[in-house]
Amino acid sequence: MSNIPENAPNHCPGTQSEDAGKASACAGCPNQNICASGVPAGPDPAIELIKNRLSNVKHKILVLSGKGGVGKSTLTSLLGHGLAARFPDKNIGILDADICGPSQPRMLGVRGEQVHYSGSGWSPVYVGDNLSLMSIGFLLGSPDDAVIWRGPKKNGMIKQFLSEVEWGELDYLLIDTPPGTSDEHLSAVQYLSGAGLSGALVVSTPQEVALLDVRKELNFCRKLEVRVLGVVENMAVFVCPNCKSRSEVFPATTGGAAAMCEELEVPLLGALPLEPLLARAADSGHSYLQLQPPGSQTLVAMDQILDKIVAACESTS
Repeated sequence: MSNIPENAPNHCPGTQSEDAGKASACAGCPNQNICASGVPAGPDPAIELIKNRLSNVKHKILVLSGKGGVGKSTLTSLLGHGLAARFPDKNIGILDADICGPSQPRMLGVRGEQVHYSGSGWSPVYVGDNLSLMSIGFLLGSPDDAVIWRGPKKNGMIKQFLSEVEWGELDYLLIDTPPGTSDEHLSAVQYLSGAGLSGALVVSTPQEVALLDVRKELNFCRKLEVRVLGVVENMAVFVCPNCKSRSEVFPATTGGAAAMCEELEVPLLGALPLEPLLARAADSGHSYLQLQPPGSQTLVAMDQILDKIVAACESTS
């Protein structure tokens, strides 16, 4: 029987098959080049390279969601600002692994910046004294340029980001991923497998159409043995800034993330409201922490979420 790697996509022909690396199912698989070359399968040498490169990064967190539009990138930038403000003596990094939709440069207010490549690798762009960012958005000629790449090229870019960015000493590295459970996610998990991945943070919104895809993401984590640090329910409720009335813009008809987490036995880290000021902060590239009004529900909820993330990461150290 053909030997099928654990991280292979569905319908993998197996490493010993004549179609290894050549079948349609092989497109985008991180093992494709090795299988197609006919060289006996073995650990990807990039795994050890990435392990060494990230040896000075204490906690590595994947930010995932099977559903697009749930605010995953917004939450990642909010977490970055929150950790940097909470721990001014620690260094925080954000890796924008959403190759086709890099939004972190705009959200963090560093659009138009350029990265520099030296003998030690790419230097990330500094958003603040202890917050840095790497994104393909810095490598495009224009923010409007489309990245029209097949899976293998996107995987190669993720490999470069993980193996060639000179982060220095980092306490937290947040890796913002695109929606889904495909090429980029398989590559990120494979390449980080030997580097001490702390776990995954999964983002959802309350309605069932989002929870359907988030359940798939949680199943993805379970199959690839990625620890789920917890789920954040975003846009849980809208509080009118004028009359203070509460509205469920995305009704939790099946119990929302809380019911899902109880069913699947994963931690619920907290719920964030739908906050117009937070959306404006992300669009303008400002930190929400600098704009938030006194007694902000978002800030209170975010502090509680950060407490749980820090505690979960420390428990793995």
